[in-house]
Amino acid sequence: MLEREHDRMVEDIVTLTEIPAPPFAEEARAAAYLAMLREHGLEEVEQDAVGNVMGRRRGTGNGATIVVAAHLDTVFPAGTDVTVRREGTRLFAPGVGDDTRSLAVNLAFLRAMDAAGIRTRADILFVGDVGEEGLGDLRGVRHLFLEGRHRDRIQAFFTVDSPEVDRIVTGGIGSKRFRVTFRAPGGHSFAAFGLVNPSYAMARAALTLADLSAPTDPHTTHCVSVLGGGTSVNAIPNAVWMEVDLRSQSAAELARLEAEFLAGVEAAVAAENAARSTREGAVTVEIAPIGDRPAGHTPASADIVQLATAAVAAHGYAPRQEYSSTDANIPMSLGIPAIKIGSGGRGGRAHSLEEWIDVEKGESLRGMSASLATILAVAGLEA
Repeated sequence: MLEREHDRMVEDIVTLTEIPAPPFAEEARAAAYLAMLREHGLEEVEQDAVGNVMGRRRGTGNGATIVVAAHLDTVFPAGTDVTVRREGTRLFAPGVGDDTRSLAVNLAFLRAMDAAGIRTRADILFVGDVGEEGLGDLRGVRHLFLEGRHRDRIQAFFTVDSPEVDRIVTGGIGSKRFRVTFRAPGGHSFAAFGLVNPSYAMARAALTLADLSAPTDPHTTHCVSVLGGGTSVNAIPNAVWMEVDLRSQSAAELARLEAEFLAGVEAAVAAENAARSTREGAVTVEIAPIGDRPAGHTPASADIVQLATAAVAAHGYAPRQEYSSTDANIPMSLGIPAIKIGSGGRGGRAHSLEEWIDVEKGESLRGMSASLATILAVAGLEA
């Protein structure tokens, strides 16, 4: 059934890819996907308060629900050309593989189940969610699990994200992100020389972060990633800022890194105020959280992992379990069985303007079949 509808799935990819879905502006694509879910005859088709769209495929059991999700948003800003270019079986466009292919693949799963008359014991809630990328901070799935009306019935969660089927994400890398703004009176670079300089405080803070330990097990990282501020080359700035990304596989290690970083910022400010004159005012700092993705893990012994591993292996892949930062972080952190599975086919250059996927039918169908088999095994087939 997947083979019969493969060409339609490819056209769905093109249609959805060419509807821009920049961060915090997924409305047009969400509306199109909502219409597609409705067209497929799902029940309870709706859009929630944060913009997620979803519909329920009713099972034969007592209303237990598994979620099959793909994210609507891309990393690309408004105005990016998202026209799909075809070269043989390859499709090129920003966001075509991450995660637009997955949206179309989930619709193909629906059509295949309906055409084959497959009934599952659990209900399957198909979701197109917002806010997975960047500063979206997983807001769509966070709402689904913390405030959404289905939250108390969800027993397992799949995010279908990017083509790679052999890579089963069972661990969620947690992250903390901050925008740190240093302020001071400022002044002429020559005439006011000797006054406190917020750039020096920021530099001290950045170097303090650079010196913090980042173990490889559990894998932990830190990065000063975006910098800004100042008014002129010949002026002591009155404000500068930096954005910082802290990550770890371990919630405890992430908390340790966060605490040491925040202490280092305060120490950097104190050092600058001690080093130079504060007669016009001292350096102050504002620390604003801009991202908080919880760490989590679904154990290798969990049924969802065992079934996914078996299905992927049965289709000729060498499955491997990995950590990543995906929508699955949220349910993992809540102790709900959750993994990331692939949409099939091949792809590359994700998050670049030359992002591509290969929709060659043989490899595409092999990967799709493995992921569908995983979903059906967890949902339970009705005899």
